[in-house]
Amino acid sequence: MGAVILRTLIVTASLFLLLSQKSINTPNETYFTAKVLPALEKSGCQNCHNSNGVASGTRFRLPEEGAGAEELQLFGKSLHILIDRSDLSKSLLLNKPTRRVAHGGGLKINPGSAEEAALRTWIDYLASHTKPDDRFLLAQRKFEARPVLRRLTHLQYNNTARDLLGDDSRVADQFPPEDFVGGYRNQFQSQSISPLLAEAYGAAAEKLARSAFRGGDTHGLIPCKTQDAACRQKFLRTFGAKAFRRPLLEAEFARYEKLFLTERTFLGGAQLTLEAMLQSPNFLLRTENGAEPTWRPYETASRLSYALWNSMPDAELLSAAARGELNTREAVEKQARRLLASSRAKTTVDEFVAEWLRFDQLLDAVKERSEFPMYSAELTVAMTEETRRMVADLVWRDQDFTQLFSAEHSFINTSLAQLYKLPAPKNEYDRVALPPESGRAGILGQAMFLSATSKPADTSVTQRGLFVREHFLCQEVPQPPPGVNANLPNLDKGKPMTNRERLAMHLNNESCASCHTLVDPIGLGLEKYDAIGQFRPKQKLTFRPARKEDGDVVKTELDIDTSGYVSGIPNSAFSTPRELGKILSAAPQCQQCVAKQLFRYYTGRHENARDAVVIDRAFADFRSSGFHFRELMVSLLKWSVFPPES
Repeated sequence: MGAVILRTLIVTASLFLLLSQKSINTPNETYFTAKVLPALEKSGCQNCHNSNGVASGTRFRLPEEGAGAEELQLFGKSLHILIDRSDLSKSLLLNKPTRRVAHGGGLKINPGSAEEAALRTWIDYLASHTKPDDRFLLAQRKFEARPVLRRLTHLQYNNTARDLLGDDSRVADQFPPEDFVGGYRNQFQSQSISPLLAEAYGAAAEKLARSAFRGGDTHGLIPCKTQDAACRQKFLRTFGAKAFRRPLLEAEFARYEKLFLTERTFLGGAQLTLEAMLQSPNFLLRTENGAEPTWRPYETASRLSYALWNSMPDAELLSAAARGELNTREAVEKQARRLLASSRAKTTVDEFVAEWLRFDQLLDAVKERSEFPMYSAELTVAMTEETRRMVADLVWRDQDFTQLFSAEHSFINTSLAQLYKLPAPKNEYDRVALPPESGRAGILGQAMFLSATSKPADTSVTQRGLFVREHFLCQEVPQPPPGVNANLPNLDKGKPMTNRERLAMHLNNESCASCHTLVDPIGLGLEKYDAIGQFRPKQKLTFRPARKEDGDVVKTELDIDTSGYVSGIPNSAFSTPRELGKILSAAPQCQQCVAKQLFRYYTGRHENARDAVVIDRAFADFRSSGFHFRELMVSLLKWSVFPPES
């Protein structure tokens, strides 16, 4: 949530103020929205103090987008918990942003500025108009579930074509590629249908329809033997209900029957109507919380199947919808558990993991061949397979999923054993113990993570720390301010420096430090693992002359200091991936992030204020189960379909 959101809040408040008869030049209830909120926007507080910001766990968290004037005023009054009534000059509300006391975000409000004066005025007001035991409950807005249209992803299109038509040709692999937005390929912000994609849909529908009836009804799509009017109508209704994932409306049936009859032969009519249905929005899109209550059970069926299978509902799920058996939380849970028993659920979990952990960044990575001669396409596949097998073992054997970060074992093949300097396993991808001296544990010690977050020739301290923040803590780190020089000092063979020494520029520069203190100390603790995940006792630097006559290649080795910490998590000092993994596995922020990431994948969007009650309830179930991932999958679905009372 950035500056534009806070500006929305301020505009809302300003409209309220225009109607107010109170003066904003003297402290009163409206002073906060008129004077203090603009000061906070100017300082950039909203970059960290939002629901997904790195300061989301603090007592100072700005209201969500769309908050009204009353809620903003209540929020302003709630800040009395950050004042020191015995000495107002010692209030955290004043001294954090002015950095008179330690502040992870750095200096945000200059002492002596107009913004500081506004804060001081508001602190004085709070001291005289509130009491220490006052509880200002922020106005809770009641949200109704909004209708949502979601396009089938390319993976879902392929799977649906397979289950609907028995076609494994994977035609969607030829569609324009889908981008990662918000961490995944299925987020609604990226699901517009471009002219190029619309053209691809038409070509795919034609190809699939032609293949479906090549050589006759080879896939058994026509549900009767006699090709007469009754058979035509039965085909349209049965196939239409499968393709649209709900019964056809009478107007739809009439339209497709008319189209069917334009062909001279029965199979020709069937092929033409099938092709038309595959280009319909009712096939390409799916609705959640639609305006027609009659279709809600069918929407629920699709919601379950596309969440757990990335494909269309099967016959049993559609039958349950038709019988009205998906109208309770218990029924949703029963069907979710049935779907989870299928091998299709395993491939969906694999896909979630591949997108959450960004396997694509590793598979597309390029490494300096001269520095890493053993790096290959086959090795990168082995890296992703190690991670995939680790997750599958935790999920399908109902293990504590927080072991993803702390497990002192892994699943490796011969090439990974060589990379990790471990004995080769008896069988490829056997489970092996990771010796303590390796410093490895969980995902943070795996080559997949260490390599994907590195540069071609060296590690990337900042990228590793940023990945941990965004993917494992669900915290958004603000973008660097415009015009900031992010270049590090050039390497000089006369004065070689470690990455820590070069990155000191970030931490010593006020405009950089507020963000880099959040990420660099994490990455610095992983520095003894190189750009492909090998252990390196020292940092090796190679200086090659631009021309042969300029001298010889110079190589040097430097000691590495791997002391690191995670700002915002108490007692989080570490120096190895194993130590960091233990910290993350025990951190509520990390545990909750797992629930948030799965919610984002299931719903195709990031969470907002109205989703808190769903995520909190699902996380509570997750935690009480001993962090069994399957319980989280079921819980998120049943509470999403039937939210608990807020």
